[in-house]
Amino acid sequence: MKLESAAFNNNGVIPDKFSHEHGNVSPPLAWNGVPQRAKSLALIVDDPDAPSGQFVHWLVYDIPPDVTRLPEGAGSGKMTGGARQGRNGFGEIGWDGPQPPSGTHRYVFHLYALDSKIGAPPGASRSELDRAIRGHVIAECELTGKYSHR
Repeated sequence: MKLESAAFNNNGVIPDKFSHEHGNVSPPLAWNGVPQRAKSLALIVDDPDAPSGQFVHWLVYDIPPDVTRLPEGAGSGKMTGGARQGRNGFGEIGWDGPQPPSGTHRYVFHLYALDSKIGAPPGASRSELDRAIRGHVIAECELTGKYSHR
């Protein structure tokens, strides 16, 4: 599988409009190469450079396997096709963009193809999602963006 964004290249700079303090809009994402036997997709976006360890910025799960993109701003509204959003590190459901306290942080967008649906209601936590996908990942890919506090 391959995950891309029209807003930034892999290991490129995430534009300000997608950051927590300058618009807080989720970036557009597109992917391909989902295995035919996938029953759902899950997206986890986190900051591995956060002082507390992995800080979650977005959780999306039960994305239908025939969906190939999330448009810009998808993280601020209701998902279509049965996809659901979990609770991020700010305690909110949906997207909350980069807001590093200092320096440059990496933001890793992990996309997983699963052999089952998660079935959790909206608002699942990262630990709940991690438990639900364990043993069900049949393919995965990632996209990394960088952001500095301005």
